[in-house]
Amino acid sequence: MFFIGILVARLAFVLRWLPAYVAEPWSVLRIGDGGFTWWAGLLAALGWGGWKLRQSPGLRVPLIAGSVSGLLAWGALLGSVWLMHQSSVELPTTEMTTLDDERVTLSSMSGQPLVVNLWATWCPPCRREMPVLAKGQASTPDVGFVFVNQGEGPEQIRDYLQAEGLSLDNVLLDPFSSLMNEMGARGLPTTLFFDADGRLVDFHMGELTQAGLASKLKAVAGSPGPLSPTPPEVP
Repeated sequence: MFFIGILVARLAFVLRWLPAYVAEPWSVLRIGDGGFTWWAGLLAALGWGGWKLRQSPGLRVPLIAGSVSGLLAWGALLGSVWLMHQSSVELPTTEMTTLDDERVTLSSMSGQPLVVNLWATWCPPCRREMPVLAKGQASTPDVGFVFVNQGEGPEQIRDYLQAEGLSLDNVLLDPFSSLMNEMGARGLPTTLFFDADGRLVDFHMGELTQAGLASKLKAVAGSPGPLSPTPPEVP
């Protein structure tokens, strides 16, 4: 039941965001993007369990006991996530600098949904997901994107952006990784999603795919659909 549920939940998510996966077919295998449609997986698992009960009535007691235990564990997990969201982690006041050495804080950017990406040029998954985030910034102007580099200098960052042909707004420097420590991030890349009131509503550690980012943007800002597979023009 568990494996049937996981498989169907993943397939349902892929079908929901099919245009993004058509643009990047191999990203279907990157299940770390959090792409699962829970209700489809739950229905499939229960349907499979019901079918097996008809075939083997003797499984009734262990199957029902296992299903109830699984649902209780899942409910406890959802409850803990809900409580974490209710804790209302807000935009940090850590002071950082732009590439032009101007001081800025994330708390001064509230007023619209905000996606904050913690990254570094030496980090392979950061480099792989950067075009996805750049596309997200270009295609969702009602959401702010901030790219907070961890521990590197402006020249190194400029060289990387130029070499990759990336045109990004709101690239900030955090030379001592203060924001990473303040937010409790355990690795790079880490992406934080804040609502228009400056409250943390979601986060993701690891590489984001187009579909993974689009689904989170839809949840945090009501974005109408998947990101366009066409890359943004680089001036």
